[in-house]
Amino acid sequence: QVQLVQSGGGLVQAGGSLRLACAASGSIFNIPPMGWYRQAPGKQRELVATITSSGGSTKYADSVQGRFTISRDNAKIYLQMNSLKPEDTAVYYCNALVSNQLYWGQGTQVTVSS
Repeated sequence: QVQLVQSGGGLVQAGGSLRLACAASGSIFNIPPMGWYRQAPGKQRELVATITSSGGSTKYADSVQGRFTISRDNAKIYLQMNSLKPEDTAVYYCNALVSNQLYWGQGTQVTVSS
């Protein structure tokens, strides 16, 4: 079994910053590729950012490019979110691909007030 535990998030004013963290543990034998997704009310879950196992390659949604940074320290990933906008308000989820199975974190609310 694999567990993903998220931390961080909360309420911030537009223009502010937040940092999310996600730690993977359990039956992990190799550092997995991981990522962040988000789901706003009434919308589908969408990709925010992904990072490869080595951390050498990252991918971002156009909407967050230049404002968000994904990073990792072994089986823990982070999402540094700067210049936050009200449209970034959503529940943020991390995931990890382990042995061809996708695992998800519990989700954390990020609310950006205008």
